[in-house]
Amino acid sequence: MKRNTKLVGDISEANVMAALLEAGYSIAVPFGENQRYDLIAERDGMFLRVQVKTGRLRNGVILFNGYSSHSHRKGVSCRRYAGDVDLFGIYCRQNETVYLVPIADVRLKGSLRVVPTANAQREKIRWADQYRVGAASSKAVGPEGAGGVSLFGSPP
Repeated sequence: MKRNTKLVGDISEANVMAALLEAGYSIAVPFGENQRYDLIAERDGMFLRVQVKTGRLRNGVILFNGYSSHSHRKGVSCRRYAGDVDLFGIYCRQNETVYLVPIADVRLKGSLRVVPTANAQREKIRWADQYRVGAASSKAVGPEGAGGVSLFGSPP
């Protein structure tokens, strides 16, 4: 059976939108499929472009791609989202959770750790709970971004 990647993406988008609405954001969806972002989240007059990705839970880490890929006659091309989106909205089906990750926190591959490392490493780890939408422990995403990362410089 062939995997229906469009359906997987639609399910992720629906879950990200629902989580953002519950967190107090207004949602706008661009017309057509010519934008690099999937939706716009607005709160308190701040508009954020969100690219939705499906996360995969592997060995205690949620993994997702920080780029788009397209197949054509000459092979596969990949393109990062730098300058085109503000946040990644990640839906992980395995734990049914949505995360908002500022683009500054992602290179080509994104990762959010769910369980502690086997070697007890604590530094340079992106803990999933810091980015979880609606979590009591998560920081609000706005001018400061999730995890305290500034999205638009200093807030006004």
